Amino acid sequence: MTNQLSQRAKELIPKARIVSFNRWKSSHSDEMLQIFQQADDQGRYLTDEDLAHIKALCPEQSSAVEKARFLREQADSIVNYAREQVLATYPKITESGGGLYPPERAEACWRDFWHFLRCITYGIAGNSPQFTSQEGLENMQLLYQELQVPLDAMLCGLENLKIHSLQQFNPEQEPELTPYFDHLIDHLKDFHR
Repeated sequence: MTNQLSQRAKELIPKARIVSFNRWKSSHSDEMLQIFQQADDQGRYLTDEDLAHIKALCPEQSSAVEKARFLREQADSIVNYAREQVLATYPKITESGGGLYPPERAEACWRDFWHFLRCITYGIAGNSPQFTSQEGLENMQLLYQELQVPLDAMLCGLENLKIHSLQQFNPEQEPELTPYFDHLIDHLKDFHR
């Protein structure tokens, strides 16, 4: 798919990093910020070692860290559920002429779901629903426009990441976790404006 990307898309991709830890500087140590930043720079979920380090630095975040670990361990199942819901809602989307055709476009969409959940787990582990970068989101919006990404399908997927993720927890934990998902959903809804 890289060969098919426009020059503009290639320029926007590295700028479309939706996570920023700048708002955390007043509430998190430099050492903790470095753990999150390194994981984001490498495009990966926080490792068990990272999570143990965060708990050692900030024991009061142990419960949040364990929730982030659990979501990381369930990531494939959660992303598969979101994908299935998108395909059920938009059955022709991966067919010729659909918004996620050819298959490389669909794979990029499912990969975005995986990264959306990754970013949400950072927010949860860091105990801060404000985990996005305004500049990164603006670049992501431009990238999605350039690539003609079907926003309704992406929102459907993100809503279903939320639904299936919350189903993994006790109902009383839902109000605590919902803001992390809603934060990203609300920003993606802004792409329509």
